Parts: sequence; structure tokens; C-alpha cells
Amino acid sequence: MAPGTPLPMRRPEPPEITAALEVDPAALDRKEAELRRIVREMGEAGGVAVAHSGGVDSALLLAIAREELGCRCVAVTARSDSYPAEELAVAERLAASAGARHVIVDTAEMEREGYRENSPERCYFCKTELFVHLRAIADREGLSLIAYGANLDDTGDHRPGMRAAQEWGVRAPLLEAEMTKAEVRALARRIGLPVWDKPAYACLSSRVPYGDDITPEKLERIDAAERAVRGLGFRQFRVRHHDAIARIEIAPEELDRAFEPAMREQLVSRLTALGYRFVALDLAGYRSGSMNAGLAVGAAALEQRESGE
Repeated sequence: MAPGTPLPMRRPEPPEITAALEVDPAALDRKEAELRRIVREMGEAGGVAVAHSGGVDSALLLAIAREELGCRCVAVTARSDSYPAEELAVAERLAASAGARHVIVDTAEMEREGYRENSPERCYFCKTELFVHLRAIADREGLSLIAYGANLDDTGDHRPGMRAAQEWGVRAPLLEAEMTKAEVRALARRIGLPVWDKPAYACLSSRVPYGDDITPEKLERIDAAERAVRGLGFRQFRVRHHDAIARIEIAPEELDRAFEPAMREQLVSRLTALGYRFVALDLAGYRSGSMNAGLAVGAAALEQRESGE
């Protein structure tokens, strides 16, 4: 490089990656030991079927279970309209690399009225459908327990699926070990999981505002839209579906790139080709659970009305 040539700008690390890299190693040692103890205890109780989505949480849980329990664990992945095929492929690769038995089951949450009508309790019906199948597979495989990858950070958001887990007696070893998302990523990195820095993902139905019916057609369009945005090189984002409008949330550290004229043209072109009439970039950027933002406001308004204030 010639003298005086400016160094290329280095794109900042996403906050979730920075947080994982800054985790205290001693604290991580303690929580890893506790996680492994919990998993071994589950093995002594008769083994475990692990809900495995291909995300970092379930991938870590499966890897630890396989290391500690061997054949006394099995990975179970649900295939449905709300789960993209590329995510299923990731789950298959991770299960294979862990050497775990892997069962893929077709779930039918779309047949549950409570799921289709898309109330704020939608995830309860989805997780109930998942755990029904998970319990049946565990019984068939001779495993006494079922588990999923909830972590400590999940308790700070609206998570009706956790109620379904409680009803079905589903264990959450990461949560029991009090592991945060940053610590999950840090431990996944420590043991060599390739998805340690994978962006957070949620089912496609989470892109649809509460109260708007969930349909296979909507989910198919959302999936195609997110594949189009991902194809343009964006890492952390969501395409929120508002009928004729696609509202794109992109991580703040990537947002400037989205506003470049040529990129804006690409985003508009690719998403209108899928049937959206308007394409909007959300100035607030990507926020996990942004569709839940109105729930607290609505609850506060209801409480105010009931109190007569």
C-alpha cells in the first residue's frame, strides 16, 4: 500500500458478537461446568430428546448433550411452513458434525386455530405442537426427558412458548445454568461450533403483525424476501410483512449500506418483484422482538383504563 493511502474502513462487529468476545472466561468456566452437570444428570434420568433448530442455542445444547451422553440423546428438528429449507439444512449439518441421531418431523401448527389467528400467544400454540411431537419421539426412542435451547435472556421478552414448555415438562439446561446469550455464543466459540456467531433467528411467522392471519402464502413471500436481502450481503435483519408493504429492519451497523442509492434500488427491485407494492427501510434498524413493542403499550393503556386514571 502506497504511503498516505487511507486504510480501508473496518465494519464494526455486531453488538452480540462483541458481547460474546468480552465474556469473563472464569465465569464461563463455571457455567460450562454447571451446564455439563445438568446434562449428565439428565442422562442419569434416562436421556434426552433435544429440540434442534440449527441456531446457536440448540446447537450448543446438542453438542454438549452428545459429548456427555453419547447415544442417550437425539436431535429433533421440526419441518414446517414457518421454517426455511436453508435452516433445515444447517440443522442437518450440525447434527451430523456432532455425531447425533437426527429425527426430522413434520409439524402442523398451521392446523391449530390459535396459531393461524396470530394472537400475541401464537408461540404458545407453536411450541405446544413441537413438544407434542418431541414427547412422542422421546418415548419411541426410550428417552425420559425433552429439552430446548432457551437461555437467560429469553426471560426478558414476551415468550409464551415458555409456558408451553412448563406444561410439557420441557427442560431448558442453558437457562438452568443461567447462561446469557453472550455466554452461549462464547461457549459455542470455545468448543468450535461454526454457528457461534450466527445471527439470531425466529420463525417466519414473527414477521407478521399480531392479529393478521398466518397463511402459507405470507410465509412463502417473507421467506423469499429474506433470501433476497441476504443475497445482497446483509447479515442481521428482518423483513416485516405489512400486507402490501415490506418493512425491512437492518442492524444499525449495516444500515448505512442499505441507504446507498444502488443498494436501495436493488432492495426495491427484488422485493417488489415478489409482490410487495412498497418497500420501506426502518430507521430504527433491527430489533429482536420488535413486533412485541405494542404489547407493553397496550397492557399499560388497559391498566390505566381499569384503574380509572
